Amino acid sequence: MSLTNKVPEKDVHDLFTRVAPHYDQMNNLISLGTQNGWRKKFLKELKVAPGEFALDLCCGTGDITIALAKQVGPSGNVIGLDFNQEMLDLAEQKIRQQDLQKEIQLKQGDAMELPYPDQSFDIVTIGFGLRNVPDANQVLKEIYRVLKPTGKVGVLETSQPTNPLIKLGWKSYFKLFPSFAKLLGANVYDYQYLSHTTAKFVSAEHLKAMLIKNGFKNVHVDKLNLGAGAIHIGIKK
Repeated sequence: MSLTNKVPEKDVHDLFTRVAPHYDQMNNLISLGTQNGWRKKFLKELKVAPGEFALDLCCGTGDITIALAKQVGPSGNVIGLDFNQEMLDLAEQKIRQQDLQKEIQLKQGDAMELPYPDQSFDIVTIGFGLRNVPDANQVLKEIYRVLKPTGKVGVLETSQPTNPLIKLGWKSYFKLFPSFAKLLGANVYDYQYLSHTTAKFVSAEHLKAMLIKNGFKNVHVDKLNLGAGAIHIGIKK
């Protein structure tokens, strides 16, 4: 295993248990309010069709899962998978509020060892989660395995700006962010972890190479906010 996140998995799990009640607000702060716009653009570029079967990995509180369910419609189905039950409980509340219980199934599980047969899904997504798993390559291998031929993978993730000035500002922001979180009464360690993984995850070019290495073709990259985030979409052929 080649670790892309060296923090022990149990520590990451415990952290998400602590932050679950404030996760949505925290993500909004970390992304400077851009995450909702990024997510809408991501879902538009995926071009999900009615009737498709989708899997949303590291689904967290369920925003992408719910959006996928609206796109596949009543003739389709969506599974949201996450390793943290507290996050799934919050997703369940949102799903009930949207009356989408028939379209969505939630599952507690490990993205590095998916409990599904080969060639099960038309689409697999992972949003703001790949940086948190121990081995991102193993997750991509599993995504490839469970996708049907011609199925699509969609990854929405933070990235590394290439412009030197933007990159300097991005790094400076993430150094200051835990101190700002402390002023709000938050757990500084939790915010240090989240800001660190956000700032240190691989570049868009590196992630594209990882997708290609794991078998995906026609990998499209759309950089967001001058490279602070990126959308990757690839095809299993």
